[in-house]
Amino acid sequence: MKIAVVTGANRGLGKGTALELADRGYHVILVGRNEKELHLVEKEIKSEGQSAEIFVSDVTDEGRIRDLAKHIEKKHGHLDLLVNNAGVFLDGEFGSGPTFKTVPPETILETFETNVLGPYCMIQNLIPLIEKSKSGRIVNVSSGMGGLTEMEGGYPGYRISKTALNALTRNMSKDLSGTKIRVNSVCPGWVKTDMGGSNATRQIAEGVQSILWAADVPDSGPTGGYFRDGKAIAW
Repeated sequence: MKIAVVTGANRGLGKGTALELADRGYHVILVGRNEKELHLVEKEIKSEGQSAEIFVSDVTDEGRIRDLAKHIEKKHGHLDLLVNNAGVFLDGEFGSGPTFKTVPPETILETFETNVLGPYCMIQNLIPLIEKSKSGRIVNVSSGMGGLTEMEGGYPGYRISKTALNALTRNMSKDLSGTKIRVNSVCPGWVKTDMGGSNATRQIAEGVQSILWAADVPDSGPTGGYFRDGKAIAW
């Protein structure tokens, strides 16, 4: 059975991705901070006769991430897919117009801890297990707000953190060249989640499709790319 880790799996895109992966036959390790919500997702998956377990952790807690790696090594021996979905948007409400003039440095740092260092630590600690997979995949959930070509003003913490996540994707893909591991960034679009808000233009199921596409790329497929709906988009 293929093993997948999904961060931020207790709600939104993370939950939607976890449900779809379980339906495709993965054993899904649900990672998140809210134990109660994680158990509800686990229960929903198991009610369909599918396989899942939870692991309570903040992606910024490197000690817990190391514990996760040890747990997977002992119980499963390998990891086939890592979806770095957990993220924060701390600049302010959409439409409120926060800019570098008003967003304090500590907000930038806190955003980077989750949106950049979180995926970095997850990959660094889990890569030995991914290397044991026949076809390891890493999917970093980014955003069009982080694309330099499409970059607009406002929301500096979130925008810059997603730009950095894209750079991390490219950097790691080069370090993994010559292997079957594929690491890509995806933009799910503006999705109706707690973060995206009710005015968002996409349903969760639509956003999840970009993540699943990157999880399914063949061994000869793209790596180090930035995609929306399975199509490359400008950095």
